[in-house]
Amino acid sequence: MKKIFLIISVSALGFLIACSSGGGQSKEEKKNAELSQAVSKAFETGDTSGIDKVVASDFVDHNERGDMGRDSLKSMITMAKSSAMKMETVKEATSGDYVFTWMTITGTSDGSMGMAPGPFKMSAIQVARCKDGMIVEHWGFMEDREIGKMMQQPVDTSKHM
Repeated sequence: MKKIFLIISVSALGFLIACSSGGGQSKEEKKNAELSQAVSKAFETGDTSGIDKVVASDFVDHNERGDMGRDSLKSMITMAKSSAMKMETVKEATSGDYVFTWMTITGTSDGSMGMAPGPFKMSAIQVARCKDGMIVEHWGFMEDREIGKMMQQPVDTSKHM
């Protein structure tokens, strides 16, 4: 229940930020969005060579397995590429040091990532905190029911959410 509330809260915050920005993004916010987009691009291509240029050496990825570092991120990028994962940004918003990205993620699991083998489709909210031109922290949020579906059975990715 806490995760659902958090997802709804972050989504509402992103919506409010996007709707109330009025004057658009600051130069720093645009740069932060570009950093986040560079990581998304790495997930699409599987190329980790540019990660050190956009993700700080002391980067912390807060996830269900505990706090992970930049090398773990690179490993996840490589693993994601092997599952033919595709990421589509639905909406992106910035607020100061933070970038909020709502995305749809599809792919095919071979069963090795703790997911049922077969196609999957999920929505997620990604939050990145930037400092001094680098991503320093990341949080990812997903609905519990989507995680449950992925763990139990393949999902028909031809249907829209």
